[in-house]
Amino acid sequence: MLKIHNSLVREKQDFVPLTPGSVRIYVCGITVYDYCHLGHARMMVVFDMVVRWLRASGLDVTYVRNITDIDDKIIKRAQENNEPIETLTARFIQAMEEDAAALGVVPPTCEPRATGHVERMVAMIHTLVDKGLAYAAANGDVYYAVHRFPGYGKLSGKSLDDLRAGERVIIDPHKKDPLDFVLWKAAKPGEPWWDSPWGRGRPGWHIECSAMSEHFLGEHFDIHGGGQDLQFPHHENEIAQSEGAHDHPFVNYWMHNGFVRVDDEKMSKSLGNFFTVREILDRYQPEVVRFFILRAHYRSPLNYSDQHLEDAKRALDRLYTALKGSEQGGEISESAEAIDWSEAPARRFREAMNDDFNTPDAIAVLFDLANEINKTGLPVDVALLRALGGVLGLLQQDSQQYLQDTVIMGDPAFTQERIEQMIQQRLIARTNKDYGESDRIRKELLDAGIILEDGSQGTAWRRA
Repeated sequence: MLKIHNSLVREKQDFVPLTPGSVRIYVCGITVYDYCHLGHARMMVVFDMVVRWLRASGLDVTYVRNITDIDDKIIKRAQENNEPIETLTARFIQAMEEDAAALGVVPPTCEPRATGHVERMVAMIHTLVDKGLAYAAANGDVYYAVHRFPGYGKLSGKSLDDLRAGERVIIDPHKKDPLDFVLWKAAKPGEPWWDSPWGRGRPGWHIECSAMSEHFLGEHFDIHGGGQDLQFPHHENEIAQSEGAHDHPFVNYWMHNGFVRVDDEKMSKSLGNFFTVREILDRYQPEVVRFFILRAHYRSPLNYSDQHLEDAKRALDRLYTALKGSEQGGEISESAEAIDWSEAPARRFREAMNDDFNTPDAIAVLFDLANEINKTGLPVDVALLRALGGVLGLLQQDSQQYLQDTVIMGDPAFTQERIEQMIQQRLIARTNKDYGESDRIRKELLDAGIILEDGSQGTAWRRA
C-alpha cells in the first residue's frame, strides 16, 4: 500500500482515497510575474512524479494546479514595465508552459487562473463574514479573524501565542488582531478591481486556492501539495478558510517538497545565487535537470551546484549508454501498462515508490538494471529499464540522440555539424593511411568528451 508523509500529522500514513479508485489532488502553482526559477521547477517535477505514480498504480487522477495571475507583485511589475497586466501574465504563463514541457511535466487536468474565479472567492468570503469568522474593516478590506478558528496552527504546529510572541507581523490599525489576514483588498487608484459587497477591490492571495480547489475538487479532497515555504502561512490559512466555511475537513493528506539550496546556501535574489529554469537549460539538457531533481527525495533539501548537475549528467549518461542500440520504448503513458510487476526489479521499484515516493531508491533499481544490461544485454531488461524510467518521465529519448545532445550542450563549440566534419576528415586521413592525423582527430574529440566507435556501418559517436 502507498504510504504518504502527511504534513498534517508529521508522519507517514497509508493512503486511502476518499473515493475508491480515484484521487483528487491540488497543488499551488506559480505567480506569473517573472520566469520560473529552480524552486518552481522542483515543485512542478515533484508533483508530476507523484501524479505519474498514482496513475501507474491504476488510480484515476484529477490534478489541479492553479495560476496566480493577480497579485501585488504582478501589479508592481506591470507598472514598472508600463504594460497591461494581461500582457505581462500571458507572456510568463507561456514561458512557464514552455519550461514545464521541456522538463517533461505533463499538463495538469485543470490549470485555473485566479482572475477567472473571483466571483467564487467573493462568495466564500461572504460565507466567512456571515459566520463571524471574517469582518469588513473601515478601509474597505476584509480580514479573517484567526482567533475565531479553533484549529488555526494545526498544519504548521504554531500556536497563536507563539505566533504573537515570535513572528514578525505587519501592524495594521484596521486589523482586530495583528495575525488576521486579508481576504479582500479595497482597490487603490490605478489597480484592477472587481465589484463586491464591500466595494471595489480584488481577492487576497490565500482565498483563491480555497475557492478554486472547492470548485474543481469539492469541499473535501485527497491531497494538497506545494513547496515547504507555503506550509505557513498560505496552507494554514487555506485550512482556516475552507474548514471555517464548511465545518468539516478540507484535505486528508498534505504534501510539501523541500527547499532548494545553492552551494549549501538558501537560493535567493539577495544572495545573487538565483537561477531561472532557462538559465539552467542553456547549460544542461532538460532531462538531466529532471533527473537531478528526482534523484533527491522530494522532502529533502535539494542542493544545486555545477558539480551536482555534472554528477547527474554522468549518471543519466550511464543509463542511456546501457540502452544504446536498443529499440525505443513505448510512449510514457503506456509504460506502466507494459510492466510485469512480479519481476524482482519491478517489485523493488514499486516498494520504493510506495514508500512516500522514494525516488532515490527507485532510481537505484534503474542502475541495477543497467548493470545487468551491460553484462547480458537481455531484451527483457532493456524493456523493463525503459518502462520503469518512463514511470518517472525518464529514458524515453533515443539513446544515441540523447548522448549526442549532451555533448553539444556540454561544449557549444562542438556542434553536431563540426563533429561530423571531423569524423569525415578522420575517414579521409585513414583512407590515405595518414594514421597520425587520424589519431590526432580522435584524441581532439576524446579531449572534448566525445568517443568515436568504428563499426561495420561506419563511425558513430557519443559522450564519454
